[in-house]
Amino acid sequence: MAIRNIVKDNDPILKKKCREVESIDDKIITLLDDMRDTLSVSNGVGLAAPQVGILRRVILVDTGDEILELINPVIVKQSGHQDSLEGCLSVPGIRGHVDRPKKVTVQGYDREGNLMEYKAQDFVATIFCHETDHLDGILFTDKATGIGKEK
Repeated sequence: MAIRNIVKDNDPILKKKCREVESIDDKIITLLDDMRDTLSVSNGVGLAAPQVGILRRVILVDTGDEILELINPVIVKQSGHQDSLEGCLSVPGIRGHVDRPKKVTVQGYDREGNLMEYKAQDFVATIFCHETDHLDGILFTDKATGIGKEK
């Protein structure tokens, strides 16, 4: 396990669409472990593989109670609206307001290859949306209004 460098917003990798994970092998397990270590020292609440330079559909979401690992995550249901004040480890020092769903249902695979489903609302729903956007080359700043320096 290792702490990886977090890619910053001027890196073109953050604008690329990630490829699906076709098989969960040792490389993917190492990626998950490294992302967990990186997230734990970064003071973030989520992390997507392109943020550590890997164009694969893998995210981590810190719910406050546990860190969820999802491979090939898909938001299958969403409802409501909320104004989310967001920041990003790849865009340090910047915040902005993003219109996000209030509730989401997300499906993806865990490290053992089991299909998992998570229902989230409020802040955790925002994290799922923010991290899955990264997998499609979308930064929160692409959607945000009222962008400004972090106070």
